[in-house]
Amino acid sequence: MSSPASPAPRERLSGAIERVTFHSPESGFCVLRVKVRGERDLITVIGSAASIAPGEFLEAEGVWVNDRQHGLQFKSADLRVIAPRTLDGIEKYLGSGMVKGIGPHFAKKLVNAFGEAVFDIIEQHPDRLRELDGIGPKRQQRVTRAWAEQKVIREIMVFLQSHGVGTTRAVRIYKTYGDVAVEKVRENPYRLALDIHGIGFKTADILAERLGIPRDSLIRAQAGVRHVLQEIAGDGHCAAWQNALAEKAVALLEIPPPIIAEAIAAELAEENLIAEPIEDRPALFLAPLQRAEVGIARGFQRLRQGPPPWGAIDTDKALPWVETQTGLALSDSQRAAIAAAVASKVAVITGGPGVGKTTVVNSLLRILRAKGVQVLLCAPTGRAAKRLSESTGQEAKTIHRLLEFDPQTMGFKRNAEQPLELDLLVVDEVSMVDVALMNKLLRAVPSQAAVLLVGDVDQLPSVGPGAVLADVIGSGAVPTVRLTEIFRQAAASRIVVNAHRINAGKMPEAPNAERPDSDFYLIRADTPEAIHDRLIRVVTERIPQRFGLDPVRDVQILTPMNRGGLGARALNVALQAVLNPDALPRIERFGWTYAPGDKVIQLVNDDDKEVFNGDIGRIQTIDVEEGRLTIDFEGRSVAYETGELDAVALAYATSIHKAQGSEYPAVVIPLALQHYTLLQRNLLYTAVTRGKRLVVLIAQPRALAMAVKQTGGGRLTKLRERLAGGG
Repeated sequence: MSSPASPAPRERLSGAIERVTFHSPESGFCVLRVKVRGERDLITVIGSAASIAPGEFLEAEGVWVNDRQHGLQFKSADLRVIAPRTLDGIEKYLGSGMVKGIGPHFAKKLVNAFGEAVFDIIEQHPDRLRELDGIGPKRQQRVTRAWAEQKVIREIMVFLQSHGVGTTRAVRIYKTYGDVAVEKVRENPYRLALDIHGIGFKTADILAERLGIPRDSLIRAQAGVRHVLQEIAGDGHCAAWQNALAEKAVALLEIPPPIIAEAIAAELAEENLIAEPIEDRPALFLAPLQRAEVGIARGFQRLRQGPPPWGAIDTDKALPWVETQTGLALSDSQRAAIAAAVASKVAVITGGPGVGKTTVVNSLLRILRAKGVQVLLCAPTGRAAKRLSESTGQEAKTIHRLLEFDPQTMGFKRNAEQPLELDLLVVDEVSMVDVALMNKLLRAVPSQAAVLLVGDVDQLPSVGPGAVLADVIGSGAVPTVRLTEIFRQAAASRIVVNAHRINAGKMPEAPNAERPDSDFYLIRADTPEAIHDRLIRVVTERIPQRFGLDPVRDVQILTPMNRGGLGARALNVALQAVLNPDALPRIERFGWTYAPGDKVIQLVNDDDKEVFNGDIGRIQTIDVEEGRLTIDFEGRSVAYETGELDAVALAYATSIHKAQGSEYPAVVIPLALQHYTLLQRNLLYTAVTRGKRLVVLIAQPRALAMAVKQTGGGRLTKLRERLAGGG
């Protein structure tokens, strides 16, 4: 037997970083081009570093490898980065965009003025920066503050990286904990999962292990139990069956059942969890979700009492009057809906597209305005509120804006102590409202006022936990009118007809030869690759040519998943390459590349900026020097710092879930068997009903059949039970 080849001897290498070819903030993995003394060509170094910038000096220990694709590289096992030593290095480092307010132009000025003493000047004598042209007190303060912040953040990043954790969230950790970040993390790393957006239990768990916290410790078991319940809530459930939760926690954490039982008991004692049976079976709730459900039930019970604020209305007179006012003849089902709403303090109107919900709401509002009733309108998203304004001719606000979010307290100014001033609150797109937001909304409605909930119960439920609209209707405690009649004008739309077919469990119909000019097209494809190719062609060529629609502004690709070849992420990269290939400047943050003109979506609610989960905008400007960019949301310009870009993503394609409450001129939907875990009727129905003028479905036939057939399980909540029981 031949002896195994001995490992290559380790070597040392040092030099100045000329270019950062690639750096993953998550893993720290980097590919660097390094100028090494005595070498004519730049050397490629691969390794791992918490934070890295051109101009810095590198000391590495590792081995030389000959990569088949990339040639000779130095593979570093231990890579240390130190401050740059040369003027050229200092200039590159300062101009790399690492410090806000210093770009390449200003970096050159600084180095020309202060030479090697520039770091000391910024840190110890910042007033001297004003010796330079164009540097006033504001910019000087911004640079020195950014330098200090960057220094602390860098220390935190190095600390996290040294414990094997990705560092994308270092800025957020610093903003949350300040200078005591490292101590806080050492004390209880699991608090990161609770306090920091984007850091989950698994990341905290890796860090805890590196810090020596035992795998079977109670602190880990408690955090793990809470994590499992949060994951279940992330799937939309308000509770979990107690035995299922315990089993999941044992499997995830690999901790013996007695310690998990002790952790559940400790979480209950600390009131992080609440135990309550659902239909006589033991269940566990995250405390905020249980309180929200109880609050909703009490809110409806309170609001249902007493007469409507407008008193009795004779609908035999009111209905003919409103028909003459609007010039529209109401159907029997619409008359019944208006009569039920007029007679009730709390009511629900539900139904699919084309059944006349808008006509009912407008007719009702006319009748009540004639009585001097003060009405406020709201919807969960900016787009839904805008549509409600357009259809009613009255201002509609997002729920967050209506309740007056206060960034100081991170709460709403409108509440039980300072209620809204109104007689009637109309809430549209209620299927999108989760339990937490519905609870806050009802608390702000005074007891004498009335509430009308409008929505399509067959759409996807809210992104957040709960199934509020379905539970309210299912409880039987609130008068509900379900509109089902499709009106003649709507029946001419194949989008409307096919949406109702899908909802009834029937396959959608493609346009026939006699009616080629349709608003709904079904393109069959045998493979995911064929779907991908046809989608790109449909978006970039066929829709613009045939319908005159702009492929970025007017066309929205809606896909079931984020991952995979036909997921939102991969489609965004492909579409950006064909729809916005040459725009400059470009910046890369959090795994996305952005340029002016790119279409982006907000991923989380930001009450401060007044942009919310699902809002779509276009990038207007990028200022690389200042580390800032502006995004246009529906004609409103919103500023972002580059460190905040983990709150947005490219939006040429989005998940169907993200499109709830929105409508687009044209919608293109890829459906493949790779999406099988999410192929359900309400998902496809929601996607199809997002299109106003055109829907193109590009599908593998079996995937389409699956989506139409499968209805999926409901969400585990106790709200229906609470409403039926009166609290």
